[in-house]
Amino acid sequence: MEPAPMMTPVQPVTLPDAPDNHRFWDRENSILFAASAAFSAADFVVTRDNLRGGGQELNPVTRVFSGTTTGLALNFAGETAGVVGLSYFLHKTGHHKLERAVSMLNIGGSAAAVTFDFAHR
Repeated sequence: MEPAPMMTPVQPVTLPDAPDNHRFWDRENSILFAASAAFSAADFVVTRDNLRGGGQELNPVTRVFSGTTTGLALNFAGETAGVVGLSYFLHKTGHHKLERAVSMLNIGGSAAAVTFDFAHR
C-alpha cells in the first residue's frame, strides 16, 4: 500500500470572451425583435380581416385562439414574447447564432403568412 498522492487545489480559469459574445439587447437583436413584432402585428391584422371575411385559420395552434379578436391578439403577442424568451435562453447558453436565427425564422414565417393571406383574399 502506498500513501495517497498530494492533492493540489484547482484554480479557477477565466476563459477569454468568445468573438461572438455580445450584450443581449444589442442593436442587431433590437432590430430583429422590432421586425419580428411588426410582422406578427401585420399577421394579426391580416388574419383577423381574413377571418372576418369568412376565411379560415390554417395554423392549428392559432386556430385555437382565433374565435375572438382578444384571443387572436394574445396568440400573436405570446408568439412575440416566446421569440424574445427563446432568444434570451439561447443567448445565455452561448448559442449566439441560434439566438438570432429564432427571430429571423419568425420574421420569415409571419411574412409568408401575410403574403399568403393577401394572395387569397
